[in-house]
Amino acid sequence: MISFATVVDINALLKVVLASLVAGIGVSIAFSLAILGATGFVDMRRDHRAVEATGFALLGVLALAACAAAVVVGVVAMTSK
Repeated sequence: MISFATVVDINALLKVVLASLVAGIGVSIAFSLAILGATGFVDMRRDHRAVEATGFALLGVLALAACAAAVVVGVVAMTSK
């Protein structure tokens, strides 16, 4: 009879589950910050508050860049195996 432990590498499986959890939560938070930056930029610009609008625009751009970087890292990781 084959033992379950010999068929499945538990440590590798746990690493994949943990990495997926961290990546999923991280990308969700980054995209949420991108939406916050976009809506904050529009609201501040409408109220003629240029400094705050610039801050929200910077937040949105950085958060979108983080999302794009996560996609690139994911594609590279999938194609390198």
